[in-house]
Amino acid sequence: MKAAVFTGFGPPEVVRVMDVNLPTPSNDQVRIRVVASAVTASETMMRGLKFPRRYRILMRIMFRLRPPSRPLIPGIVFSGEIESVGRKVTTFKPGEEVFGLSQWKGGCNAEYVCCSATGLIAARPASLSHAEAAALPYGGLLASLLLRKAAIRPGQRALVYGASGAIGTATVQLAKHLGARVTGVCSTTNLALVQSLGAERVVDYTREDFTASDEHYDAILDAVGKRKSAPAMVNAARALAPGGTIMSVDDFRPWLRAEELRVLKQLAESGELRPVIDRTYPLEQIAEAHRYVDEGHKRGNVIVTITGSSAT
Repeated sequence: MKAAVFTGFGPPEVVRVMDVNLPTPSNDQVRIRVVASAVTASETMMRGLKFPRRYRILMRIMFRLRPPSRPLIPGIVFSGEIESVGRKVTTFKPGEEVFGLSQWKGGCNAEYVCCSATGLIAARPASLSHAEAAALPYGGLLASLLLRKAAIRPGQRALVYGASGAIGTATVQLAKHLGARVTGVCSTTNLALVQSLGAERVVDYTREDFTASDEHYDAILDAVGKRKSAPAMVNAARALAPGGTIMSVDDFRPWLRAEELRVLKQLAESGELRPVIDRTYPLEQIAEAHRYVDEGHKRGNVIVTITGSSAT
């Protein structure tokens, strides 16, 4: 099968499309014919080893020990059709269309991927194309976790920093669904997008410092991550209401719940959650997709479609 493969760590050019062995599902797995996947910021950080030194050393060692028969295939998001199931799987059957997240194990930027039938997998939202479905799990699940950890309640004032990215666009919509009054922080070009997602107020960070205004918030949510948001969040406490909380997506390990994926499906089908897609690339242009995500200005998600499949 065709798959994107890391040939090393470094710039986007280390990601190449190659022929690799077809994965075989274990007893409790399903094999999925992938129609659409994505390139996320998490994957580009791994590819570029943009982590603390101790983690960079560990990842280099693991890469060297990986046998040639098991190449490192990126991609943690999938939407596609179940092609076969393991003998112990009873919850899914061949022909069903599903979407989800591969539990951070990668492998989804390929024609086929094997995933646990009890993992982060659910029936594809009937109202969404495969490309749109692939734009839900990464940002949606991390946004759900962020809001759960922050204990967002109806009527609270919530500010979302980085409101136009994959996690941010989902956070704005899910916070509104929970009854919060949402302020989004983004760049000039994304003001209309964030407002269309339900933000009551939008702050252009290129012109205004949200920490210097008279507005105060019950929750300030960093949907970007501390590697990029640190300078802007230095004085965030100034904008915090008494008893409020400041939380970043980097403040906890990403323990994600399968039931939250099913909630995302229901919200998408009801129209309360809209996937945001910036650009779509064919698998053959995977390096270009990584290059674009590296620029750090994407709106929502960057989707990868698989050759020979329809993402509609």
